[in-house]
Amino acid sequence: MNSEDKIHQELDTEAKILLAAEKEFMLKGFAGARTTSIAEAAGVTHAMFHYYFRTKEKLFDRIITEKIELLKDALMKPVADMDLTLDEMIRNIIEGHLDFIAANPDLPRFIIGELSGNSERFALFLDKISTYAQIMISRMQEKIDSAVAEGLCCHIDARTLMMDIASLNIFPYLAAPIVNAALDNYMADADTFLEQRKKDNYATIMRKLKP
Repeated sequence: MNSEDKIHQELDTEAKILLAAEKEFMLKGFAGARTTSIAEAAGVTHAMFHYYFRTKEKLFDRIITEKIELLKDALMKPVADMDLTLDEMIRNIIEGHLDFIAANPDLPRFIIGELSGNSERFALFLDKISTYAQIMISRMQEKIDSAVAEGLCCHIDARTLMMDIASLNIFPYLAAPIVNAALDNYMADADTFLEQRKKDNYATIMRKLKP
């Protein structure tokens, strides 16, 4: 095996461990997850698991860090272009955030469950997201204030607006088992639900901003 093949094999093994670990953490939480189960699901030995990640804590931190980076990309990209109109920016934020959640439907329940009972982990999570969250809110507020000055929308605190968007986007996935049970598998067709949710949430937010 040449060096390039070896690198590809190592990346493949690492990816398998990460995928298996993500499923284990989402299903059982940090405390309930077992490295032996992760190794078995990834098709590697327990010794091989430790060769790549050493501890469950390091593996958990790697997964959460990668998810936060994906979320950052989903939310920062729409506010990076200040030439967009406010409604274009809002549409892109809603759609980018919903795409991220739809790709990680178990993540909202997992994060709330994990962070609510662990103050140290909660502090680390906030530390990872606080900087880019402040930048995002600042840019949104700038765009809102500009639209207000032109008479295009009513005044609103960008923090309130972001909380409204997050609530509309996250709740169905957070409560998916209840939603599907109570509403005749309303979310069963995931793609159709996602596209309709994008339209509905955008319309809801824009009605709130109407001058």
